[in-house]
Amino acid sequence: MKNEVLITAVPHLPELMKTANHIDIKTISGDVSLREFIAGMLSYTPGWVKFLYGVRWFFVRLLGMKQKGMPQNLQIRPADVAFVTGESAAFFAVKMAQEDSYWFAGITESHLTAHLGVIVEAGQPNRFHVLTVVHYHRWTGPVYFNVIRPFHHLVVRQMMKAGVKPPLRLQEA
Repeated sequence: MKNEVLITAVPHLPELMKTANHIDIKTISGDVSLREFIAGMLSYTPGWVKFLYGVRWFFVRLLGMKQKGMPQNLQIRPADVAFVTGESAAFFAVKMAQEDSYWFAGITESHLTAHLGVIVEAGQPNRFHVLTVVHYHRWTGPVYFNVIRPFHHLVVRQMMKAGVKPPLRLQEA
């Protein structure tokens, strides 16, 4: 499916993207549901990502900003993925979602607002289109994002790989 068709399939996404300073779309396929994919992505917190957040802490201090904490070892179950606007999803807040179709969440800080979105293209296997949409608020936004951009791409790719891994299923006793 072409990106234009994907984008218009999600209400308010064209408006969100129209004023964005950065947009990227990455795609991966897997035999998991949208909920399973998001749970896998948001649960991905290896040591090297925590290390990058430690480096980020020093960097944002140099820019006069604050970091609200470090990523936790979240193990989000698919059933616990928030699909209600305003509810929390890890350190994001859900902005818009439709079961088995799309999910967008965002976080606003002093320097930028970042949205992470997933649009699923149903099939065998499903195709997951992961979008990052960033809006800068002041001069520190592009400085910050351009420094972290190479790591952003790496982290999102690894999150996507974690998302398509089949979830661990608890066996009935």
